[in-house]
Amino acid sequence: MNPLRFLFTGEPGCGKTTLVRRICEALSLQAKKTGGMISGEIRKKGQRIGFKLEDILSGETGILAHVDQADGPRVGKYRVNLQDIERVGVAAIRRAILEADVVVVDEIGPMELNSKPFILAVELALASPKHFIGTIHKRASHYLVSAIKTNPAYQVIEVTPANRDRLLAEISEKFKHEI
Repeated sequence: MNPLRFLFTGEPGCGKTTLVRRICEALSLQAKKTGGMISGEIRKKGQRIGFKLEDILSGETGILAHVDQADGPRVGKYRVNLQDIERVGVAAIRRAILEADVVVVDEIGPMELNSKPFILAVELALASPKHFIGTIHKRASHYLVSAIKTNPAYQVIEVTPANRDRLLAEISEKFKHEI
């Protein structure tokens, strides 16, 4: 049995992370264990000021990037927190490879790709026999993103507000018989 590999891309705000969260919930109802990392926005007074990371299995959280981050690589108006990517994100991916049925990586994007340990953890997850669900930043330019997008074993799917709900049903159905 070949592992399922679904990677979602699309414009910012199209619902990639929401879709991944909903797929995780649906898989949980099918008694399938998901693990890995998921990201989210940090907002203050309606303004996005950063991004957080969460380990799906442990619930541990960290800061991916923030406008007030003192050091780290700059991506737009944010500075990337490499320590939390490794402490939370990389640890979550490695834990999922060992403990989960499905490894989740939200997101493979310009911020995360500043971390060599993150890149290695994603490569390890994709080389593992575990199923994989991830998101790819629409305009990410990196050898790992190119390798994923050109590999016929990986299904890279564009998410739009119009197809989000249909994708949830389709992906959940494909997993019903795979684990």
